[in-house]
Amino acid sequence: MSSEVQKYGLIIKAQSGFFTVETDAGFVICQLRGKLKQGRATGDIAALGDHVQITVLTDGSGVIESVDERKRSIIRLDPRPQGEYRQILLANADQAVFVFACADPSPRLRMLDRFLVITEKQRVPAVIVANKVDLVDKAKEMFGMYESIGYRVIYTSTKTRAGLDELKAQLQNKISALAGPSGVGKSSLLNMLQGGLGLAVSEVSAILKEGRHTTVTRQMFPLDGGGYVADTPGWKSLALWDTEPEEMDAYFPDLRDLVQHCQFSDCSHIHEPGCAVLKAVKEGKVRAERYDSYLRLRAGQE
Repeated sequence: MSSEVQKYGLIIKAQSGFFTVETDAGFVICQLRGKLKQGRATGDIAALGDHVQITVLTDGSGVIESVDERKRSIIRLDPRPQGEYRQILLANADQAVFVFACADPSPRLRMLDRFLVITEKQRVPAVIVANKVDLVDKAKEMFGMYESIGYRVIYTSTKTRAGLDELKAQLQNKISALAGPSGVGKSSLLNMLQGGLGLAVSEVSAILKEGRHTTVTRQMFPLDGGGYVADTPGWKSLALWDTEPEEMDAYFPDLRDLVQHCQFSDCSHIHEPGCAVLKAVKEGKVRAERYDSYLRLRAGQE
């Protein structure tokens, strides 16, 4: 007769209170131990990407006994009648990988700027994938400013296979949150990296976009050789909800080092004399497009 055993593992799927945990002995479908649910929760107790201690019961199911402290989380605010609830889209992400096309569709760099602000605020390293480089002659002119700011930019094409090895290496042995507008070729890229991966991710993505946030399936997909990717739609509605206008400059790497040189400590970088940011924009040291994104996000605009 088998007995209960303790195991340590990683949550790779979450759906309606059930969690699939990957352990060294295989996959175990678990629920939370009752004691973990005591009191009013202000956020997800367990989430995709969490490392957990479980008990495997005699019938093969499991119970989550404890959840390790998260090193970081991608969080969305879920407003509920009883108060704000922090929904964890992905715990312990090593990086966020934003896929944008160089053309077809045209790159929405203002959206990318918003995504980057969110990663800066949530302290998740960001990587930019500029896809469909075969459709344009000047991909680096379009995305090069992000490299100059300090972001990793990978230029890819499924037609020419450009950048695929670099992207594969970037994903290896990491937990990666994938995001980007529709039509940018994310599924095709993933299929080129690993057969069937793009299809699997897009199927879950479709469910995520159609379902209600509290009941949908969230899932990470293993990569050959190590690592996981998780599709994380919904970045447009993500966490700028608790961002004050005066802190926005801290989430623009190309602006934040200039702030200390402004004449006024509470400078908004909009109209004040002696503003180092305005001076840098005028001198071309800060791109006008990035400054425009700063103004819009500071004002709470899309």
